Amino acid sequence: MRDALRRLTWWSEGCLEMSSRTDSGVSVRANLARIDLPKSVSSSTSNDSIVRALNDHLPVGAVAISANRAPSTSKVRYAESRCYLYRLETIEEWPSECENDAISTACSLVEGQHDFTNLSRLESGTNPVRTVDSCIPWTSDDGRLIGFSIQAKSFIWNQVRRIASAFSGIVSGRISILDLESALNSPKVSVDLGRAPSEGLVLWDISHKDFDSPFSSELPISTTFSVRPSDSREYRRWLSLSKYEMGLLLEREWMSRLN
Repeated sequence: MRDALRRLTWWSEGCLEMSSRTDSGVSVRANLARIDLPKSVSSSTSNDSIVRALNDHLPVGAVAISANRAPSTSKVRYAESRCYLYRLETIEEWPSECENDAISTACSLVEGQHDFTNLSRLESGTNPVRTVDSCIPWTSDDGRLIGFSIQAKSFIWNQVRRIASAFSGIVSGRISILDLESALNSPKVSVDLGRAPSEGLVLWDISHKDFDSPFSSELPISTTFSVRPSDSREYRRWLSLSKYEMGLLLEREWMSRLN
């Protein structure tokens, strides 16, 4: 985004604010950017023209979907909610067969207000208490467990990836439901339940009072997702396919909104 704004000669120091930051390897369907454009541009250029100009200069894999005028006091960091998806079946230890009830129970444990010290990477001065508004299993049309969806006003660094690792550990038998419960209820007792790879994570949706989202908040249709093979060698090849499938899902989402 910075490079695109510089090429357009729209860049000035401090003009860009992003709503959410992500780890390397995390996919993003929707993010919010607040850009303080030069007055000569903002006063004479339509929203559609701004979108087209940005897309002419953004790299492959990034796209501007829409633009609208926001109050000068608006802060995109102060979103009302953020929703992430994690495709659990991409984690190496994930079993070929699993009980959906175990993930449903694990999801209910992380809902509500908790101290997530044991399920995040805390930065200095960060409050470890967060409220998870919803956490639900993500299943295919035929009932296969794919992953989970989690929504909150804000998340701590690595929080969703560590929750994903805990969920995977419960299903695979590496840890128990009680281990997750203890990690949440006894944050002063340090425990490491692992950190899932970033490639399975998608920033799916952001809700903000000052910005109209062009996206639906519903979970994606997963009919095009292949079934993970049980053989470990086949799994490693399938992992590349799963990355392609996730990329294709996002591209379809973007193309449908651009058209």
